[in-house]
This record gives sequence, structure tokens and C-alpha cells, in this order.
Amino acid sequence: MTSRHVSQVIECSPETLYEFAVDPSNLPKWAAGLASAEVVREGDTLLVDSPMGRVTVRFTARNDLGVLDHDVTLPSGEKVNNPVRVLAHPEGCEIVFTVRQLDLSDEEFERDTRTVAEDLERLKTLLTPTVSG
Repeated sequence: MTSRHVSQVIECSPETLYEFAVDPSNLPKWAAGLASAEVVREGDTLLVDSPMGRVTVRFTARNDLGVLDHDVTLPSGEKVNNPVRVLAHPEGCEIVFTVRQLDLSDEEFERDTRTVAEDLERLKTLLTPTVSG
């Protein structure tokens, strides 16, 4: 099984990034690969309309370590664990998402990797301060 770490440096504090990313109501704003519409909460489980169909998502408990790991249960019932870390970086912070190939073809794996990179780029655009002049 192949794994690939996709990362993005963002000019904000790790705490700012973590708080934004962990809030389920923000998922449709940046995580198009996961949430294409409003997220419905059922206790600790999130019901999400995604490009893969209706999925459930469970994030790890809130923490001060920058861990945003989450399990996605696909419509088939298969559960996929997604390791995600928010790290301090000299330019603000860095978010690192591990994409795993699992049973995906090479083409599907490349597509998923690109989708994650696009999602992290959207996150950067949302959280990077703009300079008006």
C-alpha cells in the first residue's frame, strides 16, 4: 500500500487552522473532496453528502496537539482512516494529510491526492490574511 503526505503551509497560527478545520460547519467551505453540502450532526458522528455519496465522518476528540484524524465510512460500509496533522511552521503552520492508496487504482489514487491538495489550497485561501493597499 502506498501512502503520500500532502501538505500546505498557511500563514496563520496552528490554533487558528485547527479551530477552523475541526468545525464541521466549515467542511463544505474547504473540503470539497469530503463535504459538498451542509453537514448534519448526530452526536459525535457527521452525516455528509460527498462526491462518493452519503458518508459518515468521525473526528478524533478535540485536542491541543493538532491531530485532526478522521474516519470516513463510505456508502459500501468500508471505513477509511485519514491521518491529518496541524504543525507549527516558521511561516505560520502546516497541515499534513496522509492519503493512502488502499484498494484504489493508480489513477484513483492520483485523483484523490490531487483532490486533497486542492482542498488544502482552498483552506489556505480562506485562512491567509489579505493585505489591502
